[in-house]
Amino acid sequence: MTNDQLRKALGELNGERDALFVFDDATKECRVDNAMLIPAEDDNLVKVSDGRHVFIIDAECVNWIRIG
Repeated sequence: MTNDQLRKALGELNGERDALFVFDDATKECRVDNAMLIPAEDDNLVKVSDGRHVFIIDAECVNWIRIG
């Protein structure tokens, strides 16, 4: 997956839904409660926030995402 594809998939994250990211080996996951997609910046990284922390997501390592 590319950063642009991931950003499009996460477009509905507006702070009202949780996101669970599972990475390539399926033993590592990252849960972000009340996830918000941070608008694109010059660094072109995909960033998600829970309002307290910023999570940088490596699009190439994402296996699947649950939004809900």
